[in-house]
Amino acid sequence: MEKALWYLIAGSRGGENRARIIRLLQEQPRNANQLADELDVEYNTVRHHLEMLEEHDVVEPGGTDYGELYFLTDQFDHHSEKFESILEQI
Repeated sequence: MEKALWYLIAGSRGGENRARIIRLLQEQPRNANQLADELDVEYNTVRHHLEMLEEHDVVEPGGTDYGELYFLTDQFDHHSEKFESILEQI
């Protein structure tokens, strides 16, 4: 998970938006439309970042396809201190 977080947050374009998505999901589950509105970015951009985060077991969808909520995974929760550490270093 540590390597994945380094890649997702510090090692690729879009890391700042992915970190912002994670921060919002730490507060409460949200769907892609809510995230796009709160981050003031395009819906398709949020979907791309959610797919990347899901691919690396950081987020998981729950519910139905329409309005599907996203949650942080248990695996991420176990490594959330590493996420904080990475943010401090970049």
